[in-house]
Amino acid sequence: MSAIDISAHTHGHDFLGRDHRRNERRVWLVIALTATMMVVEIAAGSLFGSMALVADGWHMSTHAGAMLITALAYLYARRHAGDARFSFGTGKLGDLGGFASAIVLALIALLIGWESLLRLADPVPISFGQAIAVAVIGLGVNLVCAWLLRDDHDHHHGHDHHHAQDNNLRAAYLHVLADALTSILAIGALLAGRAYGWLWADPLMGVVGALVIARWSWGLIRDSGGVLLDRTDDDLPGEIRAALETGGDRITDLHVWQVGPGHHAAIIALVSANPREPSEYKARLSPIHELSHVTVEVERAASERPA
Repeated sequence: MSAIDISAHTHGHDFLGRDHRRNERRVWLVIALTATMMVVEIAAGSLFGSMALVADGWHMSTHAGAMLITALAYLYARRHAGDARFSFGTGKLGDLGGFASAIVLALIALLIGWESLLRLADPVPISFGQAIAVAVIGLGVNLVCAWLLRDDHDHHHGHDHHHAQDNNLRAAYLHVLADALTSILAIGALLAGRAYGWLWADPLMGVVGALVIARWSWGLIRDSGGVLLDRTDDDLPGEIRAALETGGDRITDLHVWQVGPGHHAAIIALVSANPREPSEYKARLSPIHELSHVTVEVERAASERPA
């Protein structure tokens, strides 16, 4: 006689995260601030001959561009959250947007690094006073943007993986800090250049800024790509096994993947000498709040099957 096969799954496809709308509004505000300062810094850097200032402006432009992609991903994900064509919702659109942004950031880093190396080989005169003033303003804008995004980072800081993590927004927060660091480097290079005549310090800081962008870009590629490829780095599989493998029940197949910030799906196949209702197995998993979509399949152990 064939084995007993009992299956059940939870329903629902809204895996956007509880802070989705708030994050979307903040991103649009940060875009407005950074885009404005981007234009000012690039124009002033070109006018006053500061490569570090131009690099900082382009760094801010990459942030504004990345945030634009993120904002549009938020918008599309929200509008299509109930679309049945997306079997597991639209929660991973933010990670897709983050991956695309990271590729653009890597290209911009290469361009800034190349231009800075050219300036190192052939320095140009710099209007230090004007360039320093604009760089200080840029730093102020970066700090304001970091303040706007601080709550999201603080809420997700720590080791409890049950906290919803919006990888794009967290990366944006870190990127704003990188923007601030680039501004500080530009100010330091300009001050040194004015005091000691070190024209090489300014393009050197441009190279450092390019390296900061490249490093952030690689981190975003790694993190968002991991989500898109359904990589599981946390302890969820272990927690699932600990909750279900009791009383002779044994998991034979387990798949866990992220479907949105703070939301995971799981497909679980068990073998049991005494199969129970799927609802009982799902009840055991209820303390794992990060599991939002669960499919359970139960089969009677071969040694316990009726003749």
